[in-house]
Amino acid sequence: MQSFSEIDTTSKRASKAAGFAWGIAEEIGKNMRNLEMFGLPGVKNLNLYLHKIKQNPTEKPKKIEKENKPHSKEFCPIYCGTTFLDNCKKLETLKSIKFFNVSYPLLFLPFLSRTSDIVGKKISLQYEGNNFLLNFDKTIFSKNMKSDEIIPLAKEVSIEFLENNNSFSTQEWKELYKLSEETFVEETESLKTKGAGAGLTDND
Repeated sequence: MQSFSEIDTTSKRASKAAGFAWGIAEEIGKNMRNLEMFGLPGVKNLNLYLHKIKQNPTEKPKKIEKENKPHSKEFCPIYCGTTFLDNCKKLETLKSIKFFNVSYPLLFLPFLSRTSDIVGKKISLQYEGNNFLLNFDKTIFSKNMKSDEIIPLAKEVSIEFLENNNSFSTQEWKELYKLSEETFVEETESLKTKGAGAGLTDND
């Protein structure tokens, strides 16, 4: 079994050999490490994608808007990801964003995971019946995604910035807090004299 370090290094070198600049290749290496750590088929997708673009280059997005369509070719998931990450603070204000015709969309996912951490919000990602919830670059929850599934093209990729809301009601919080109050200890004269700095004698 390859180590995560080996996955990072080999993915980086392969990406450079496929034509990406070293800086972007380093980002790809980190992303492949993260995808594999989360049990997602990053290496499989990257291998297929890098071989594909040697024959059929994909398109870079010049600017990300609420809806994004390539002019003629498929979007590159890596350049979509780097552009998204670089502009994530501005893109957050759009709340929801769509891309059409994205090649190997799983490779886009780690950039959105890191975006979630930067903006401090969870991000929902959907394409081709697969649903992901990205949690501050700490966890990725997936629904309907098979571990060996390869999707070479997503006709539509939907991204949504989620507002930070409690998973519990105000009443549930009040009840829990009231229970926690049972651990509070009332201050007595005895506790006051035993507390830090208490006492009349100077021992210095």
